[in-house]
Amino acid sequence: MTVTSRQMEDNKLLAALALAMVENPRATLQELAVAVGVSKATLYRFCQTRDRLVDRLMSHSSQLITEAIDMAKLETSSAREALQRLIANHLEHRELTAFLMCYWKDGAGVPNAEAKWEIALDAFFLRGQREGAFRIDVAAPALTEIWVSILIGLVDAERRGRVARAGLAGLVEQAFLRGASVQ
Repeated sequence: MTVTSRQMEDNKLLAALALAMVENPRATLQELAVAVGVSKATLYRFCQTRDRLVDRLMSHSSQLITEAIDMAKLETSSAREALQRLIANHLEHRELTAFLMCYWKDGAGVPNAEAKWEIALDAFFLRGQREGAFRIDVAAPALTEIWVSILIGLVDAERRGRVARAGLAGLVEQAFLRGASVQ
């Protein structure tokens, strides 16, 4: 799929708005416009109400997470390569990950997205266990939950300035693997 310059601009604005909403959850459209450096009129044309903006961000974030999982090639790559791509793909959209962490409600965003993500990740970790890449004494769904928790926790820590952005992908990978790899 070819991304137009307009879509790229919209994606940048959505990422900035997601982060602004995480930083100031009760912000008005006017405050959000100031935070991301656009006029209120521009933001209003982009999304007319705060509720619509939240819905748009939920849908956009959910779609990007789905794409991040799909592009990691969990079914066809080695477990280690797929894990590295999965981490990199998610970190590419860290603002939207932070937004989802703060605003996720069951049933929000893409219909059944969370269930699809869990199915894909559980299958990936189970395949990795069968191939000897991940420890087998922890159930695959638990590995999914551990991985997601590490990713979300470190994205939030980086946003708050507690963890450096440089090397974040390696930190997520090592934090996960040292607890999940076969010794």
